[in-house]
Amino acid sequence: MNAVLSGNPATGNACAGHATWVFCQPTTENTMRRDTDLLQAIQIYFDALYACDLSLFDQIFHPACSLFDADEGAITVDPIADYRQVIAKRVSPASRSQDREDEIILIDWLSPAAATVKVRLRIHANVFVDHLCFIKGIEGWRIVAKVWHLETVRTSSPAS
Repeated sequence: MNAVLSGNPATGNACAGHATWVFCQPTTENTMRRDTDLLQAIQIYFDALYACDLSLFDQIFHPACSLFDADEGAITVDPIADYRQVIAKRVSPASRSQDREDEIILIDWLSPAAATVKVRLRIHANVFVDHLCFIKGIEGWRIVAKVWHLETVRTSSPAS
């Protein structure tokens, strides 16, 4: 995972930075744990989509989550159950030994229990940019909303 967090983790304020984000030194053990827990949750998201693993999918998405998109000009909203069916039927990138291409672009802390995360990942030829709204409850970090955008469609694999 290409880690990202910029600014003051104690306050959650992000600062403008370079193309590569770095972690600022946490000021408390609780902040460090919060950051680590969220990064682990983001990795579960990446792993769930790469492997089309429904167990991981159910672990990371809140059952009331919805997905939003406006790529066709109109806003579309899909319940998580519909997206789960898509993942269940998809041939996984892992089964095709696709190179992993997933990265965290930004983490914006709304509170110690809420964050918006911007990620980029490739699923087959499609490169997506997702904004994931995470909330931490008793079950840990869960995605409660996802806004996604199809950034590009690749005709060939990138050079290694």
